[in-house]
Amino acid sequence: MDNPFESGHIKNYILFYSSIVVIMVLFFIATTLFHDVSEVDKKKFDTNTTKKIIVNKIKSVEKMDEADNFNIKLMPKAY
Repeated sequence: MDNPFESGHIKNYILFYSSIVVIMVLFFIATTLFHDVSEVDKKKFDTNTTKKIIVNKIKSVEKMDEADNFNIKLMPKAY
């Protein structure tokens, strides 16, 4: 087996690795230069969700009541 330092394989691996790093750096620079964000919107997170949960439950119960008004016949229960 040849010595990799003498045959030039190490040089090829280092060049390959450095070319991948250079390509990654160029992609990073390209994405940061051409992606201009003029203003970032602040988002407010509502921590008081208990009222919303209650309202959603009431609405779902109302929908279930409306569904009962339809003529849907269920199969009889087998005891």
